[in-house]
Amino acid sequence: MSAESKQIEATEFTNPNFEVLYNREQIQTRIQEIGARITGEYGGKELVLVSVLKGSCIFLADLMRSIDLNLTIDFMAVSSYKDGTKSTGDVEILKDLSNPIRGKHVIVVEDIVDTGLTLSRLLEILDSRGAASIKLASFLDKPEPRIKTELKIDYTGFVVPNKFVVGYGLDAAGRYRNLPFIAIVKNLAELVV
Repeated sequence: MSAESKQIEATEFTNPNFEVLYNREQIQTRIQEIGARITGEYGGKELVLVSVLKGSCIFLADLMRSIDLNLTIDFMAVSSYKDGTKSTGDVEILKDLSNPIRGKHVIVVEDIVDTGLTLSRLLEILDSRGAASIKLASFLDKPEPRIKTELKIDYTGFVVPNKFVVGYGLDAAGRYRNLPFIAIVKNLAELVV
C-alpha cells in the first residue's frame, strides 16, 4: 500500500460523516471470489466484459484481473436522468460499444443496481445485438428501491441498505470515487462536494 493510499484511507476512516461498510480487504476478497466463479463458468468461451461508465471502472479493473481467462473489455455510457434527479427508464446511449458482441458471451459490469430501470433497458438493447449470452455483475446491490424486481444480478459483490454510499467508484458530484472502501454517508447536507 502506497503512502498516499494509506493517507486517503486513514483520513476518510476518521471522517465522522462516513460509516465504512466494506473495507479494502473485504472488497478484494469478494472480487477474487467472483473472478474465480466467472473463470470456472466461462472456460473456452469468448468473453467480453462491458463496463457501464463511469462508476464501474474500478470494479472492472479489479474484476478482470481476477479472471483467469482470455477476455476483452468494452465500455458504454448511458443516461436516463433527463431532469437530473429521477431515472425515466428511457436510455440515451452517450458512448456505445466499440466492437460487436454478436456470438460472444457478455458480462455487463455495473457499480450499483438500485431501481433497475436503466439497467433493464440497457440489457434489452444489448440482447438485441445477438450475444450468445448476457449476464450481469454488479459490485453493489441496493434492492430496497428496486422497481424492476425481475432484474437478475448474476454476480453480486455486496448487498447494501437503502442509504447513500460512496467510494470504490461510487461518487457524490464526481468526488469520492477513489476511496478504497464503501461508506454510507450519514448526513448528505454535510457532504463536501
